[in-house]
Amino acid sequence: MSRLSSLPTTLQQAIRQGRLLKVIAGLDNFDAASVQRVAAAAAAGGADLVDVACEPALVRLVAAVAPGLPVCVSGVDPALFPAAVAAGAAMVEIGNYDSFYPQGRVFDAAEVLELTRRSRDLLPNTVLSVTVPHTLPLDEQERLAVDLVAAGADLIQTEGGTGARPVSAGALGLIEKAAPTLAAAHAISRAVPVPVLCASGLSAVTVPMALAAGAAGVGIGSAVNRLQDDLAMVAAVRALREAMPAAVMVRGEQPQ
Repeated sequence: MSRLSSLPTTLQQAIRQGRLLKVIAGLDNFDAASVQRVAAAAAAGGADLVDVACEPALVRLVAAVAPGLPVCVSGVDPALFPAAVAAGAAMVEIGNYDSFYPQGRVFDAAEVLELTRRSRDLLPNTVLSVTVPHTLPLDEQERLAVDLVAAGADLIQTEGGTGARPVSAGALGLIEKAAPTLAAAHAISRAVPVPVLCASGLSAVTVPMALAAGAAGVGIGSAVNRLQDDLAMVAAVRALREAMPAAVMVRGEQPQ
């Protein structure tokens, strides 16, 4: 039986239909008030999953603020995952690595693969998502994704927003910002037999492109978590949600 079948039914359906919407509070965001606001906005806006830092207290906080909203915890220390799962996290994720790049911290293929193996050894029955570093050339990202699945990854996530250098304003700039992660989603989704999540640098403009490229869902962080107004956060999540049915139709399915 696939480990994905252990996920809440609504989450399984979102993945199967190619319209998963994950809102990311931030791998390095341990501010309870901030996480609470992100989780509340994710629930009110119609997200399928909220992604928080790997801290059991944050998992319990989301359960209190947004009952029924599945939680993914993200980190780069596999030893911290079991406690978060015991607190109620539905899945764990290695990465993404955007918050590390400004510090000069880069993850190579060998390290990500070792983190994956350690995580799978610690949590043999828990759904594991692994981010492929965008710092690798695209062909190496594709090769690593194949190796990660062989090592036990249930989902692969792409990234690339911090590496993009948009030069245009408006919609064109948003497309330029998303180009690296869109390219990775296109390549990797055709190389692995597991769902691919496209994240980092996406917006309501580029979410449909991510799904059309082959992603089963998207992860959205700064487009929501950097907003200061609660209503604006909810509106941003709703706009992302509303951008998805058209993308599902592009992939040949009817919106649900």
